[in-house]
Amino acid sequence: MELCSACTLFIYLFHSILHCNSRRGQSERPSKREGRAALPRFTARLRLARWLPPGRCKVAPFRRPVLSRAEMWGALLRLGSRGGGRRGLSGGGPPSAAPWSQVVSEAEKIVGYPTSFMSLRCLLSDELSNIAMQVRKLVGTKHPLLDTARGFVYDSRNNLQMRGLVVLLISKAAGPSTTDLSFQHNMVSGIYSSQRSLAEITELIHTAFLVHRGIVNIGELKSCDGPLKDMQFGNKMAVLSGDFLLANACTSLAQLQNTKVVELISSAIGDLVQGIYYENSRSSENCLTDDIGISTWKEQVFLSHSALLAKSCQAAMELAKHSTEIQDMAFRYGKHMSMSHKLHSDLQPFVEESSSDTMAFSLNCAPAVLHQEFLGRDAWIKQIRELQEAIKAGKGVTSAIDLCRCHGNRALAALESFPPSEARAALANIVHAVTRFS
Repeated sequence: MELCSACTLFIYLFHSILHCNSRRGQSERPSKREGRAALPRFTARLRLARWLPPGRCKVAPFRRPVLSRAEMWGALLRLGSRGGGRRGLSGGGPPSAAPWSQVVSEAEKIVGYPTSFMSLRCLLSDELSNIAMQVRKLVGTKHPLLDTARGFVYDSRNNLQMRGLVVLLISKAAGPSTTDLSFQHNMVSGIYSSQRSLAEITELIHTAFLVHRGIVNIGELKSCDGPLKDMQFGNKMAVLSGDFLLANACTSLAQLQNTKVVELISSAIGDLVQGIYYENSRSSENCLTDDIGISTWKEQVFLSHSALLAKSCQAAMELAKHSTEIQDMAFRYGKHMSMSHKLHSDLQPFVEESSSDTMAFSLNCAPAVLHQEFLGRDAWIKQIRELQEAIKAGKGVTSAIDLCRCHGNRALAALESFPPSEARAALANIVHAVTRFS
């Protein structure tokens, strides 16, 4: 069974309500009666889809009880393209599509489990339904909130909730604790229920920060970005929906009743905030900075990309009462695997044969930072107009590939502390996928 996290259903809820509006046209506003009826229809679809076979569900406007993954991607890609959002999802693309998809598909079969009722209660709450009803007013505007949702679902086509999947895999790879056998009866498919909850909490936090990244700086708006009131309203919805997801994640975190886990995940949230602050201060319009080097880049990437996964893996080991050594190895795997993943994403504009010369890339990505160190500041400024070709021809790309594989080897070394199993092999395959370059 596929891993279906709270994040995917969150986007599905947006699509379900927005779908009704798109059938009438963008200019027509729904009545209050239609708005109040939207959530019960969506709830009915979920309930019928869960229990009835295909063809038995007669809930309009869908012909089948639930959208397939491909249909959901397509609908949201079409939805996001209407607004012409001015900002895409940050973080780059996934590793090479074919092997990565195969690796993740096999991993999902190892840890697959049905969506928890805790997530369904969160997603079908009155608060979230009210937010989703308001968000559909953004259809036709250029606010990046819908574009962020579209980008998240497009990214999920290849990443497939990577963070939650890794947490579940490493939980199963570690197995039950040998020091405390009192609660092994709570395990399902080799994973504790608390570890499943932690995986969903990790995805909720990640999604909340993706939504918050779509907040527009009103002071930088141009006339072509659309009416100011649309951007202000979109910002309010981005703040509200992101805060709602984050608050539910924190509530679920408290329900785990483990103070060390709460401390770990809370510190990861703090790291995310700090990392995003550094990103925003250094990436405004791809501006150049005097002080950025590869050590600074590593620190920033750890805070904004690696800390959440690394500390979630460590927290999963704490929930199973594993030793400090095992917790440390889980932390190392999460850290180095996510670093390799980010390096792989940064390298795509420079190593993909199909990438065009005009493909957008960040001047703070790993190849650019390493190229700047080898070249020198003055020469770097002179070559700025031909930067992408200069990086391709310089040492930055090969050094970044070596660094990616170095982090991958460290992640594989951390896995040696876990007993051989299908889950451990799947974790190793993920590392091989993110360190593979065609």
